[in-house]
Amino acid sequence: MDAKNKFTRRDFFKLAGAGVALSAVNKVALAALPEIVSVEKANTQAPLQPNSGRPYNPVVTLNGWSLPWRMKNGVKEFHLVAEPVIREIAPGMLAHLWGYNGQSPGPTIEVVEGDRVRIFVTNRLPEVTSVHWHGQRLPNGMDGVSGLTQPAIPPGKTFVYEFEAKRAGTFMYHPHADEMTQMAMGLMGSWITHPKNPKFMAVDRDFIFLLNAYDIEPGSYTPKVNTMLNFNLWTWNSRAFPGIDPLVVRKNDRVRIRVGNLTMTNHPIHLHGHEFQVTGTDGGWIPASARWPEVTTDIGVGQMRAIEFVANEPGDWSLHCHKSHHTMNAMGHQVPTLIGVEQKDLVDKISNLVPDYMAMGQTGMAEMNEMASMMAMPIPENTLPMMTGTGQFGAIDMGGMFSVVKVREGLAKGNFKDPGAYKHPSGTVAFEFTGEVPEPVRSVKVNANAAVEVQVRKPNSHTGH
Repeated sequence: MDAKNKFTRRDFFKLAGAGVALSAVNKVALAALPEIVSVEKANTQAPLQPNSGRPYNPVVTLNGWSLPWRMKNGVKEFHLVAEPVIREIAPGMLAHLWGYNGQSPGPTIEVVEGDRVRIFVTNRLPEVTSVHWHGQRLPNGMDGVSGLTQPAIPPGKTFVYEFEAKRAGTFMYHPHADEMTQMAMGLMGSWITHPKNPKFMAVDRDFIFLLNAYDIEPGSYTPKVNTMLNFNLWTWNSRAFPGIDPLVVRKNDRVRIRVGNLTMTNHPIHLHGHEFQVTGTDGGWIPASARWPEVTTDIGVGQMRAIEFVANEPGDWSLHCHKSHHTMNAMGHQVPTLIGVEQKDLVDKISNLVPDYMAMGQTGMAEMNEMASMMAMPIPENTLPMMTGTGQFGAIDMGGMFSVVKVREGLAKGNFKDPGAYKHPSGTVAFEFTGEVPEPVRSVKVNANAAVEVQVRKPNSHTGH
């Protein structure tokens, strides 16, 4: 980070008015609590192997990590800290968000069915907050709806939530206090309750991420919180392609991908090269007899889906939202379509006033990615090109909610390192045809001067037809 953008979380606390909240936390009182673990890296961390409590098969959080715990008198204790954070959306763009323990979304919480769980939540935000444990069966007073089931957590205070993790599955946590602001600022996280029996529905690789979205004007750092639908950054775990890590798997691994949606719209998530089954929701596991094959599953707002497939086709396979505008970065909503419009004369005139001006979209928007990739097109401070990222064959023309499932032979069991570009066997890559292309056979043209008879039937005023 250069000096211009060097901006610490402590600076952000002061600007946000949260300095009082931070100083109000009694360090002596905190000494009795579980240690505050904070991670600020934006890359995918290795799965957290359980070293106490019941055994389970850990998940991998895409561009994230799992929160460590301590065991105290048979209770699994965690410490969440709600606080302002700085998140890199993708290389070249930072966002001032709200999150937990140094990141947005916060760390994934992993427990086992039947665990007694105690979560300490410290509020370092400039306003009150709470935590709702989305999808959990728990006592009403632990449900986290401020004003209804509990007092809101004031800045500088720590509240305690305690309940039994009764049901295995995929869940989320997020505030139910000034929800519009706090979730628009990125305050959320994932929760996994593993089954008591580690062999139940076991998979070889288990990934999780949340769908979220932001409205951040180019040149600014803080999201608009009043946006309802016109978001310009569509992200997975607050990362946009090419900042989203690949999902690396071994050939023939059984793979589970868990996805939660905390945006303001639905997302049809599509996997290339394989078919999958939806095996779970935030309501529970789906019996085998009720599943069916898909290559796209639509995930509604507030829902979670777990999909599973056998990765038996090696390659670099796209995984993305199938709403085309959701695979673009920094979308402008008032950009006219200029395909086919000759703009040279206009560009010459404008360039006299604005030397860096470039025409947009005369042949389509892919040209913008090509110019951005060559660093020929200037963009405003702290934003991203609409489409960016390159592969071994050139520009990928994607952004936003896009990643790659990389299926490889010979990977070690716990190896999640990016293996690089796929080496295609000879003769398996689409190629240019250099022979003669025949003229197309066209349908018979209609004589434009021929008379056309048109019959018009007036509605019957009595019958309404």
